[in-house]
Amino acid sequence: MATQAADTGDGTGRPHRLPLEGELTIDRAAGLERRLAEAPAGPLSLDLAGVTRIDTVGAWLVHRLLRDRPGSRVEGASAGVTRLLAEVAAADRPCSIRPDPRPAWLREIEKAGEAVIGAVNTMGAGLGFVGTMLLVTLRTALSGRGIRWHAVSQQMEATGINALGIVGLMSFLIGIVIAQQGAVQLEQFGAQVFTINLIGRATFRELGILLTAIMVAGRSASAFAAQIGTMKLNEEIDAMRTIGLDPVEVLVVPRVIALTVILPLLGFYASILAVIGGGLLCWTSLDIPPATYVQRIREVVPMSDFWIGMAKAPFFGAVIALTGCFQGMQVAGTAESVGARTTIAVVQSIFLVIVLDAFFAVFFTAIGFV
Repeated sequence: MATQAADTGDGTGRPHRLPLEGELTIDRAAGLERRLAEAPAGPLSLDLAGVTRIDTVGAWLVHRLLRDRPGSRVEGASAGVTRLLAEVAAADRPCSIRPDPRPAWLREIEKAGEAVIGAVNTMGAGLGFVGTMLLVTLRTALSGRGIRWHAVSQQMEATGINALGIVGLMSFLIGIVIAQQGAVQLEQFGAQVFTINLIGRATFRELGILLTAIMVAGRSASAFAAQIGTMKLNEEIDAMRTIGLDPVEVLVVPRVIALTVILPLLGFYASILAVIGGGLLCWTSLDIPPATYVQRIREVVPMSDFWIGMAKAPFFGAVIALTGCFQGMQVAGTAESVGARTTIAVVQSIFLVIVLDAFFAVFFTAIGFV
């Protein structure tokens, strides 16, 4: 941007003349701002006849000078420059944030009501999604093409085999923690031997399956939501419908079947490793030999505990898969929605798993399996 020295005035009271030339753009904003700040005090007459290009930043600097120096004016500006200056001036309005006049307790009640309405709507949509998945599964099974077993095997590998490491390590450490804490508490009564009872029954009946389901929820529900959400954002799901493929049949059914089948196996694997971890601590801390530990586990853990744990696992797997796929299908708008729905999928799946576990605990106790 080239500028010329300002006229010093002729003593008649007219504004000082300040000619500006060249480009008044953002990359030259620093020089323009400095030049305007060094201009003589008082009103100015800005000659913009020599301006070849101006952007919003340049127009803002010119407008700010006109606003802050009453009596200043612009001369020789082209139609485009004049129009941009007018638009900047029209947008220069004070922004005020008016406080909500309603009392705080009323705003909190409104937020709670919106949360309840949102939860009810989500529950209704989720039940509809479950119904759609069941109908599509039945229709696919009865049709000539059948279930996509290749996709099911791929999902079983992704959700089950690839999770063996983290699930096994977690379960092994949980078994050690249960044994250590149980031994410390039972030592007060001289009943350390009953640590084996605690490990066996808690692991096979509750913790082995529950902790595995929580781990899988954090791992697989998020993956399902992110995968399907990204596909929906990229319009791949719409493309499936265009070529005659049902997205529920292609994407949802294999994932639900895979997780329903694989979670009992993962739960059994996790329970065994938890028992091994607890046995290791009993061997090293309580001097209980492995042979005695295994024999005691067989005596104190009824088969009903094992079957109760295994009976819960398929329901946990189906709930986790359905929640992840449902939230993935709800993605809309921008990529930010993928992250939000992925987070919701993890939270909801873990919540539903814990609710289901509580229901099963009450149910099996009520029918006599204690």
